[in-house]
Order: sequence, then C-alpha cells, then structure tokens
Amino acid sequence: MKGIKIVQHPLVQHKLTFLRNRETEPQEFRRLVQELTSFMMYEVMADCPLRDIIIRTPMKETSGQVLAKKISIITILRAGLGMVDALLALVPTARVGHIGLYRDPETLNPVEYYVKMPESLSETDVVIVDPLLATGRQAEKAVEIVKNAGARDIKFVCVIASPEGVQYLRRKHRDVPVYTAALDEKLDENGYILPGLGDAGDRLYGTK
Repeated sequence: MKGIKIVQHPLVQHKLTFLRNRETEPQEFRRLVQELTSFMMYEVMADCPLRDIIIRTPMKETSGQVLAKKISIITILRAGLGMVDALLALVPTARVGHIGLYRDPETLNPVEYYVKMPESLSETDVVIVDPLLATGRQAEKAVEIVKNAGARDIKFVCVIASPEGVQYLRRKHRDVPVYTAALDEKLDENGYILPGLGDAGDRLYGTK
C-alpha cells in the first residue's frame, strides 16, 4: 500500500505484542506506548533535513550537523497524549499542539471540541500522533486543521492502522505519509480495528 511505512524492527514488534495483550495493565501500557513511539521516531525522522554548523570540541574546531527545521508535535486528544513525552525526550525543543476530537457513536464522524496550535507551523516539520488510525476520519480532520493553520510538511504517526483508515486518509490527503507499527486486518461494524488493541485512551488511563 502506497504512502505507508510499517516499522518492522524486532523490538517494535516485540513490544507491540505485549501492548495488544488485554492483560497488560494501564501503567505497563503507557510505558509500552512511549517505548514504541521512541523506536518509531527514528524512522519518522530519517529524512529530516540537516544543516551544517561549526562547533569546538575540547580538542579543536570541527563541523557538525543539526536539524534544519523545527519540529511541531500535534496530538489528537486524548490517546495521543500517551505518545508526546517520548517525542519530547527525543526532540526537547519541539512545540506541542492539541486537537480535541471524539467520535460520534452514531455516525462515526469526528466532533471537534478543542484546538490549540503552535505558531508558524509552515516553518516546521509537523508530526501528528494518535495510537490508532481506525476509520481515518479523525486523522483526516486533524490533518485538515493543521493545514488550515499553515502546516505543509506533515506526517501521521500511529501504533496500529487499519487498511480502511489508511486508504481514507490517503484519499483525502495524499501528501501525508503514514507511519505505523502494524497494518491490521480490518474494522469491525463499530469502527474498531481487528485484532487491534481495544480503545487506546481507555487502556492508557484505566477508564471504560
């Protein structure tokens, strides 16, 4: 499937297995989400542009490379919050935006309730995070919001995606690549990923 990168590193797949397990408690679930996010970000940022700078080591002057653009992390509330700390540990200078969306149980369409964006998104690489890409409608809405805020270079990062969700997002925003640890079988009649891992927000925070 075009436009999707499945991160198949053995450690990613190992941790994903425990993340799926329904016996995994919220504390362990949160830790696994953060660890998976850290591993995945090496792939997500592999093509980030660099610029040359001159530094001085304790021995002599030399050249080095640093990220050429700032990074903006946009999290889809509430489950996306579980991925943010891992990203900030890798890129402490990143700015964080929040998009509040919930899925209407009747229509499965996203309902927006909160948006707070960093300034000057057009000057940054934007990474939108949400553990699950299910129907794709929330992801599509989030991309629309950040594009309206000026973002141009956008990537969507999730832990598990459905084929239907990827196809929907790519149909609406062909310029936005998807990074995931797994592309699962399908959606069920209620819009949940099979085999998936259940509701990521509930499992992160111990709610129902």
